[in-house]
Amino acid sequence: MMTYLAQYDPHIAGTPPLGLDLPTSDVDVLCCAHDYAAFATTLWSSYSNEADFSLRQWTTQGRPVIGSFTAHDWRFEIFGHSKAVRHQQGWRHFVVERRLLTLAGAELQKAILDKRISGLKTEPAFALLLGLKGDPYRAILDLESHSDHELALLLAASGFKARI
Repeated sequence: MMTYLAQYDPHIAGTPPLGLDLPTSDVDVLCCAHDYAAFATTLWSSYSNEADFSLRQWTTQGRPVIGSFTAHDWRFEIFGHSKAVRHQQGWRHFVVERRLLTLAGAELQKAILDKRISGLKTEPAFALLLGLKGDPYRAILDLESHSDHELALLLAASGFKARI
């Protein structure tokens, strides 16, 4: 897959690489695609024969092209956005969540999984457990500029031991 998408700087994100996946989880692949039509063509030519293939493309500016399919017992969602991957919200959420899990370890991972099993999405689970207020997706992004020390203090205030 990464070979087919190499020209789009693919990055795997989402719950599986964080160890937070459930049986219903999918694998998110984030790509930088300045030419949405070419990206859609790449997805179509590479994956349209896979089970449950779908391709969504909006006419609204700033919306990604999304290809979905099932392969190797996993659901894949491939996002093509004109922004560099490091600037895409999905990647930015992933990086903050990975930092938090690295600092807090298995205790936070288990707590997040428990909330996910009870029906919460990943960002709302983090927000609830860390006492973040407001929109959980925005609240996670607001942690992006925090140092590891500041994140450790947040984790400690929420009852999680941080390893610094």
